[in-house]
Amino acid sequence: MISVLVVEDEEITAEANRLYVERVPGFRVEGVARSGGEALRFVRRRPVDLILLDLYLPDMHGLEVCRALRAAGVLSDVIAVTSARDLSVVRSAVSVGVAQYLLKPFTFASLSEKLTRYARFRSSVEGAGEVGGQNEVDRALAALRGPGHSPLPKGMASVTLDAVLAELRKAPQGVSAQAAGTAIGISRVTARRYLEHLTDSGVVRRVPQYGGVGRPELLYRIV
Repeated sequence: MISVLVVEDEEITAEANRLYVERVPGFRVEGVARSGGEALRFVRRRPVDLILLDLYLPDMHGLEVCRALRAAGVLSDVIAVTSARDLSVVRSAVSVGVAQYLLKPFTFASLSEKLTRYARFRSSVEGAGEVGGQNEVDRALAALRGPGHSPLPKGMASVTLDAVLAELRKAPQGVSAQAAGTAIGISRVTARRYLEHLTDSGVVRRVPQYGGVGRPELLYRIV
């Protein structure tokens, strides 16, 4: 079993991430830390194989946590989980040993793929001794850094899914299928299909909006 520490300051998100990790065969969550300091104290007492690390923590940046881990000789691998889309942050993450980078909001399928690839990487390098050549090194790294997008249901496109997610991020109070469709130039039915896919994936939740006559309007809000 691959042992994991989940580091996330938001209680609901931390619990969701814990449940996600434990749904992936071969992984076990050893603990949940709500701050960088708590994470550092945890791994010093109880080393883990992998840290699922939010970069924006209340006491320090996640990259500071990574530097402190390496300075203390802690060799746990790190998957950074963050909403940061600045490429300078990505470069800094790579420089301090972050193995993979997962953008919020993400689906269970996205996290599962990252973890599965990480497990393949570990199995390809553990106890292997010296490699026979460059091809073996390339294969090991390919297991870790292969394509990062899980297949979408038939008829759905990643560019449209990204556009729907962008509209959701603009409206923290929630957005209707009609509003999302109008904003990105697709039909209400198509927008609703994408929103329902995100809901089924655990990224979005439905929120009934009362106030008018008849049935309440259904809004979708990022979890």
